[in-house]
Amino acid sequence: MNVLALPAVASIVQAQALELEVDAAVAAADADGLQVDASALTEFDTSAIALLLHAQRAARARGLLLQLIGAPPKLHDLARLYGVEELLPPGPPLPAAAT
Repeated sequence: MNVLALPAVASIVQAQALELEVDAAVAAADADGLQVDASALTEFDTSAIALLLHAQRAARARGLLLQLIGAPPKLHDLARLYGVEELLPPGPPLPAAAT
């Protein structure tokens, strides 16, 4: 699975360039899909949410799995505030419990 690491800052100023990066990452993704690593995000606005929703649509259009990893709690809080948290890409599946 390919990984796209988001930068520390994702706001309206970076939105267009980040969208191009997302499009390129989705186009280059293999059949396993793409993980978007948001662990570096420290400064962001609703543009980051829009970017993730764009990535989700682009991946779905190609029939690819998209996973969001390392998202800071504030990103989820912002998505919840706007009522779109359930639309964000899911994280990786939890490991099966050992028996």
